[in-house]
Amino acid sequence: MPRSYRLGRRQAAVDRTATSILSATRELVAETGRGVTVAAIARRAGVTRITVYNRFGSLAALLGALAPEHRTDADGLREHLERSCAAWAENPALYRQIRTERTRGEQARRLAERLAATDALRPGCSLREAEDVIAVLSSFPVFDRLHKDGRRSPAAVTDVLMRLASGILA
Repeated sequence: MPRSYRLGRRQAAVDRTATSILSATRELVAETGRGVTVAAIARRAGVTRITVYNRFGSLAALLGALAPEHRTDADGLREHLERSCAAWAENPALYRQIRTERTRGEQARRLAERLAATDALRPGCSLREAEDVIAVLSSFPVFDRLHKDGRRSPAAVTDVLMRLASGILA
């Protein structure tokens, strides 16, 4: 007789496993830098390598999952920058070790498209220019340069970034 399943009953366990994998990844990256492997992450999280791959697909996707997520509506540029700065200020040593440009590029493109769709870009500013400026301004290296381990608060960094972003905004 086949076993019946109730969807959603295992969701709490799935969420705990994902959290364990992400925590292990953060710890290992902070300790060892870029040389982390899926095997080391799996050992630290107490799961198998196949569990890591099933949940995240690849090491690059797992590292990308550590990057903060952002709103991408027309009013979200400041929020996008605030959330980036706040997340990066919590653990700059971690973000110095990982690359987040891939996920950032996609977020920048979507935000630029929303800004363009609501006529929030200055006249003559191309979608590509807006995308590039947003990607640069919301990158960790720019934040790290302005924050300098507390020289400026995340809110002060956001203010500087918004002044720089004014060059693309209407």
